[in-house]
Order: sequence, then C-alpha cells, then structure tokens
Amino acid sequence: MSEDILFPPLGHPAALARETVGSKAAALSGLTAAGFPVPAGFVVTGTALAAARAQDAGAGLDGALQAAARRAGSGPYAVRSSAAAEDLPGASFAGMYESYLNVSAAGLAAAVERCCDAATADRIRAYESSLQQHRDDLGPAQAGGGMAVLVQQMVDAAAAGVAFTANPLTGDRSETVISAVPGLGESLVSGLQAGEEWIVRAGLPVPERGGGAVISGEAATAVAAIAGRIARHFGCPQDIEWAVDRAGHVQILQARPMTALPDPVVWEPPGTGFWVRNFRLGEWLPEPVTPLFMDWLVPRIDDAFNGTLGETLGVAAPVRSGVVNGWYYLSPPSPTSIPRMLFGGAARQSLSFFINAVLRPTFDPAGADRKVLRGLEETWRQDCLPAYKALIDSSRPAVPAATMPELIAVVDAVARQAGEYLWFISATGGAAWKMEVALGRYWRRHLAGALAAAAPGSENAMGYQVLLGGLSPLPAVVPHAVYSIDWYHPTAGERFPSHAESGGTSGTLPATVAAERRTITEAACRAVLRGTPRLEKFEVLLSVAQHYAILREEQVRDFTMGWPLLRRCAAELGARLHDRGIIAAPDDVYFVTLDALRTDAPPQQDAVSRRRAGWLRQRKLAAPLTLGKMPPLLGNAFDRIANSARSTRNLPGGAIVGHPASPGRAMGRVRVVDGPGDFAQFMPGEVLVARVTTPAWTPLFTGSAAVVTDGGNLAAHASLIAREYGIPAVVGTGNATHVLRTGQLVTVDGNAGTIETHEG
Repeated sequence: MSEDILFPPLGHPAALARETVGSKAAALSGLTAAGFPVPAGFVVTGTALAAARAQDAGAGLDGALQAAARRAGSGPYAVRSSAAAEDLPGASFAGMYESYLNVSAAGLAAAVERCCDAATADRIRAYESSLQQHRDDLGPAQAGGGMAVLVQQMVDAAAAGVAFTANPLTGDRSETVISAVPGLGESLVSGLQAGEEWIVRAGLPVPERGGGAVISGEAATAVAAIAGRIARHFGCPQDIEWAVDRAGHVQILQARPMTALPDPVVWEPPGTGFWVRNFRLGEWLPEPVTPLFMDWLVPRIDDAFNGTLGETLGVAAPVRSGVVNGWYYLSPPSPTSIPRMLFGGAARQSLSFFINAVLRPTFDPAGADRKVLRGLEETWRQDCLPAYKALIDSSRPAVPAATMPELIAVVDAVARQAGEYLWFISATGGAAWKMEVALGRYWRRHLAGALAAAAPGSENAMGYQVLLGGLSPLPAVVPHAVYSIDWYHPTAGERFPSHAESGGTSGTLPATVAAERRTITEAACRAVLRGTPRLEKFEVLLSVAQHYAILREEQVRDFTMGWPLLRRCAAELGARLHDRGIIAAPDDVYFVTLDALRTDAPPQQDAVSRRRAGWLRQRKLAAPLTLGKMPPLLGNAFDRIANSARSTRNLPGGAIVGHPASPGRAMGRVRVVDGPGDFAQFMPGEVLVARVTTPAWTPLFTGSAAVVTDGGNLAAHASLIAREYGIPAVVGTGNATHVLRTGQLVTVDGNAGTIETHEG
C-alpha cells in the first residue's frame, strides 16, 4: 500500500469518504479539492493506523507519519480528531474530542494515539446514547461511526475565529456573523473568550460588540466572502472556523452544517401604522417582556391610561401596544385619527387640550402652563399621587393571608392606578422636552452667539441644556426604583435591603458642578439681555422649563411605587401554584399566562420551559427602535427636534450619532452595562453605555464621564439625570451597546450628539 493511500492527503479521493476519514476531514478535503484555502495535511484512518502499528511493533507508525508530514510541509502541526459522527446536522459533537496544537513531527505518533483514545471517553459514549434516544434518523455510522485523525500544518495566526453564514440568533440567511480573537481561536471556540463581532450584510461589514480591534472591516469582508462560497458549495448554512495568517490570507480550519438554526426573525409591526419601542412604557423596558407581565399588567395599565386620556379629551383615543419577538412596541395615534380625537366627541374640550397641552408648550410654554398643565399637575398632586399611596398602604398588610382571587384583585388595582399615574406623567412631565425645545430656540436666536463671543470656549458656549442641570438633589437609592418595569426584575430595595428596611433614600447625590455651571450661565444670559425686553421673556421660559424638568423626574421617580407590592403578590401567587404542582418553581409564575392563575389549572412546566427559553433567546436580539412607516410630519418633527439641540452638523466621519441630550465633551473608557449584574464593575471615570436607564441606574451617573444609550429622547431618564450632574449624554443611538465594547476609548460630545472612537 502506498503511503499516499495509507495516509491520504487532503484533496485526495481517498480522503473524501466520510465513513472512513470522518466528517471534519471529508469536509476539508472536499474544500481543498474545490480550491478553497485549507492548510495542507493528511488523514490517518483507523485501518491505516492499525496497519502502521503492525510494522516493527509501532516504529512503522512514527516513520510513516513523519514521511507524510514532510510531504504536507514544514511543522509544527495540528492533530485533531475526525469522527464519522462529528459535524452532522443535529449531532455536532462540538468540543467532545481532543485536539493537539503545535505538535512537532517527532511528536505526531503520540498525539495521534491520544486522539484515537479520546473516541472511547465516557462523555462520547454518553452523547452518542443521548442522540440515539432522541434521534430516530441516526444510523449506525452516525451514532458510532469510524474514527480518524486529521493532521495539518499549523497556521501562524494573527487572528482567528468563527463565521456563521446565517445569523444563529435571528436565523437571517442574508447575514454572516463573525467572531474574532487575536492569535489562535481556541479560546473563542472553547468559550473562554467572547471575542469581537462583525455582521456582514450584502458585502458590507458592520462592527458589533467592539468590532475593529482584532480584524479590520476588510478582513471581515474577506472571511464572509469565503464563508459564503463554502455555504453555497455545501448547499446549506455553515459554521466555519477560520484563521488569518501573518500575511493576511484567510485559511479555513473547519466547516460543518449549522445546527438548530432558528426560523428567520422578522420584525413586522404587530398591527397597522407606525410602532415605536422606547416610548412611554417602552422607555422602561430595556429587554423583552415576560409573558405574565404582557398578558396581565400591560393591558391593565393601558386600559387605565386610555381611560384617563378619554376622560380628559372627552373622546376615546386608545393607544395600542403589542409584542414583536418578545419586545414591547407602542403605536401612537396616527395622523388620520387626529381629526376624530379633536372633533369626534366634546370638540371644544379635546381641541383645547390638544392645542394647549400638546402644541402650545413648544412655542408658548408659559401659556400652556397657565391654561392646562398647572391644573393637571395639581390634580396629580392632590388626587392621583395620594390615591396611589393609599392603595399601596392599605393593600400591603393583607397580602400574606389573601386568597388567590384577592391577590389578583390587588394586582389589578395597582396596575390600573399605575396606568392613571402614567397618564399624568405623559400629560404634564411629558411637556418638559417641548418646553426645552422652546428654550433652546430662544437660546440660539438671542444668546448663543453673544455668549460664545464674550467667552469663547467657556462653559457658557456649551449649549442651552446647561440651564437645566443641577436643579435639585436626587435620592441616591429609592427602594421602589426599578431596572425594568417588567415585574420579573427585583426592585432597588430588594437589591439593597438596608435602604428598603430604613424606608429612606440613603441620602442624596451631589450635583454641585452642574448647579454651579447653571448659576454662572444664568448670570451670563441675564447680563447679555439686561436692559432689553427680551430679559423678561427669558426669565419666563427659564422658569417653566426648569419647573417641568424637575416635575418629570419627580413623577417618574414614584411611578413604580407599587412595584414592591406587585412583586410580593407575584411571589405569593408563584408559591401557591408551586405548592399545587402547577409550576416547578415559584419564580416560574412570570412565564405563565393569566389563565393559569387558578387552583385547577393544568401543569404548566412544559409551557414555562418553552417560554423561558424563548425569552432568553430574545434578550440577545437587537430590536429596532421603530417598525412600520413613520408618518412624514411626525418624522420631520423628530428630525427637527434632534437637530435643534445639535451644536454642529459637521459630524466627524465614522462617529456614532444620536440625540444630544446633555452638553459637554468627555473622553473615557467605555463600560457597556447590560443590567444590575454589571453595576459593581462600573468604575468612576468610565463612559456608561446602556440600552436605556431608569431611576435605579441613577447612582452610576455620579461617577460617569459621560452617558450613551441605545434608546431615549430629550425627556428620557438618561437625558434628565445627566443634565442634573453636568455630564455629557447622547441618547437614541440605536445600537451603541452593540457597536462599542468595554474598555474602548471614546469621546462623547453631548453638544453634537456624537461618539467618536479612538481605538478600533
């Protein structure tokens, strides 16, 4: 037998038979024969291994391996298993077998022997047994199959990683997802390192999770191009291991079919019209909603909100909400519904409210305040807020002894009270950003130029938003503050029990820098306007804008006052369902639907497991901020608002762009914070990057160099608190948490609404 046939090189016909050379070697051999860049190597089959061992009591194996290695090229070598049962759809055996890297020619025999021995490991037998039990279509070759060993030249890798020719999270076949780490890719494949990430769509590389530090966009495009050709060669999406050598050439190390690829994720609106993700309740939901929250609390909150809105307008004007791939979306009233809202009921009542509460704050804040908004604020203070507190105080003691129907009634009542409360935030505190627009317009017309000329480069040249900073001290920790309004997540009081037990707010956070800056700027403005009739106009605009900025944060802070009670009710309901065997654990209650909250409900374990697994997958999705077509007038209005706060339109190339939310410029290292579990890692002086922030995030702001969020607008929590502490903020970027990576050096410009990266 010739040595070429004994140990066939990759590309040889004898190295294409999967049943003898194994799936890994057969795939790479086929790619080699088709002209793809694969490191040279050869295959040691079980039969050939036995034949070589028989020569001179094993000495023949060593000699034959070294001869085959010389023909493949200089070492060192990679020695890897190649089993018939590996790399199959639904049976990957990923990480089950052994690999040995940087093996010398003299060490090949020992490495090959160890690879073969790994085929009999307990974990392999257990995996095969599991597959046989769950897969009827696995034949004998797949469930036990032949074992071979693949020997290849090592790649002197500058970078390596994995490429999926379909998005493994969304199932999108038009995207190639690439992960990369410096050097060899073993740390990535083994899960020790996450690596940077790129997504290539239609040949265009988009950096995700810090893309750019390890490989360039050009390299990502090259990897994606070869990966796409491999997928077409095999006729199905592929999971590909690759490396880029020191000369910049892409080498393919492994190719296998992608397993468990989901159906493509489609972001279709849940109904007709335009839908937004981070508006109203969505502003408090940085991730997908849990089933019971969406099935129970959201409808109650929406009903109460729409009911209070209808009472105010004198005509029903329901605001719709829905879920897309687990994410909450809301549809504001469409332009076609506005005439019915204005003239369909008590016309004078609804028209007056629309003019004075919706439109007037942007051009006559004082008039809107006097005509409608101050009265609504008083109603909130005298009626809504006390009623909310009284409901909580009266319901809390009864929870431990309450029946299930009584617990359900408490949740219903609190959710409805919260919905009414949310209406007042929308109607009164929600006017804050409109008044801010009016103040900004006045600043640009009558103050910006004079202030910049008087003191170029000073704090006064930063922008009008400095006038809204440091207005009031904020509580450091509010026990009922939430990280997400979805009641699945613990409140701040649960995470910091000492503050909850004391009933206090653990002092206040200082905002002295912002307050001093505001005071100085107010004085400078008055100096510019002194002796002119414009001074009185400025004082009025400033007064109402500052009042409503404070009001909104005050209202937002107590919106979740009922959430500790809601969480306590949910815990009781979960415990009782668990006691009756309806769910496997008390906290599974968040993954049932409302119809399961009864003592005679059937077991829910299977449904809970399915929903929880789906929710965990959906948390990884990058949900778009909008769905459907934005109405032209509304779209132009949003663009105008964003641009009105921007200090310049000469944006730096490659910058991430969002809404300028708090003025100033700051350089710092990024810290991407997904949630409370990351709070402890946040260090003073870092740039806080998050999907959204809520009041429970406030303590992080005191040490932040700047704040960047995916969602939000001028009235968002991040905008208001950043201004309170005088730190730059850019909100509404859409995908900063995906594009930026922890540790990356950036400059955040809160005047221009940009984030510049200084490292790839």
